[in-house]
Amino acid sequence: MTVESERSLPRNVWVLTVVSFLTDVSSEMIVHLLPIFLASVLGVGTAVIGLIEGVADTTTSLLKVASGWLSDRIRRRKALAVAGYGLSTLAKPFLYFASSWAWVLGVRVAERLGKGICTAPRDALIAGSVDLARRGWAFGWHRAGDTGGAVVGIGLAIALVTSGDAGGDLGRQAFQRVVLVSLIPAVMAVVLLAVAAREVAPPATAGASRRALQPGLARGFRTYLAVVVVFTLGNSSDAFLILRARSAGLSVTGVLGMMLVFNLVYALLAGPAGALSDRIGRRRLLTAGWGVYALVYLGFAWMNAGWHAWVLMAVYGVYYALTEGVGRAFVADLVRAEAHGTAFGAYHAAIGLAALPASLVAGILWQGVGAWPGFGPAAPFFVGGVLALAAILLLTRLPQPSA
Repeated sequence: MTVESERSLPRNVWVLTVVSFLTDVSSEMIVHLLPIFLASVLGVGTAVIGLIEGVADTTTSLLKVASGWLSDRIRRRKALAVAGYGLSTLAKPFLYFASSWAWVLGVRVAERLGKGICTAPRDALIAGSVDLARRGWAFGWHRAGDTGGAVVGIGLAIALVTSGDAGGDLGRQAFQRVVLVSLIPAVMAVVLLAVAAREVAPPATAGASRRALQPGLARGFRTYLAVVVVFTLGNSSDAFLILRARSAGLSVTGVLGMMLVFNLVYALLAGPAGALSDRIGRRRLLTAGWGVYALVYLGFAWMNAGWHAWVLMAVYGVYYALTEGVGRAFVADLVRAEAHGTAFGAYHAAIGLAALPASLVAGILWQGVGAWPGFGPAAPFFVGGVLALAAILLLTRLPQPSA
């Protein structure tokens, strides 16, 4: 993609990309340390970790639908996005005081509520700010900025964990230090969004949001949601990838380095992948991405050394690049502009609603429940790989939208 194409992206795409960059600097400093903190400091098992991650995602699901619908109804995207980012930022400091898994769950739910408010209006704001011919590139560029923030955030987390008396291990003080520093970019993101983004109102068509979800108008969109749910039921929280890497012998800093490589690959490829989807179609990229996902998960099931996790996570970055921005652009393709908020809300909600059983089942398959010891660490990854292959077969039957 040329420099000219990058410069031609509208102001809102650039602003939202920088906002996501700063937000991910903040979030990624914490999110990959959280399962290690829960397991190593608080002594929590994988079933509870899966419950925390699943509940945190799922409790926001209906809010994503409501927020997206409301943004269509009031024809305002920006205010809801600012409110959501603000709530997430306000929740983060409370992790500093976390002393039990229930406390962590409460903070994660509050933080994800903010994400539930902002996600659909933000994605609708991006879709409404760019023409169809550049939609994949815009979403890909946004995801690249988001993931670039993850690279910086993980780098800062490594520096903070290895500084002072931490010695590369994750104790309570090291975790608290990371939480405090993470607040700076989070606040910067909210201020930038409030000041620099411009509202783009959707077309005023009475009843558009309701009609957009009726079978006659959006049958392809509804079918796509069903396929996404099948895939997501095998897509447990990435916390399990981190715990799997730890079980293979990686240190805390090794895990962070692994995640840095993953995010670097994702950031470098997300923009080009989005642009490619503008030329060859979204469905082809999604099919390829889910195929890569299946291979990575089967690889995690069979791996037995820490360096395997590094390689697999690098390839996992390819999966994210091929699917995250492209999947959102595909939603915008399938639904009319005046119902983009509702559609993005339904899309993110479908993923969120499937996240709870996916993560909870993954934790139970790994360590069992009650007296049952489970099937071991490979089990959730075998299930994820098989469901991804099933979703690919369903996706190949979904026609490419004509516009």
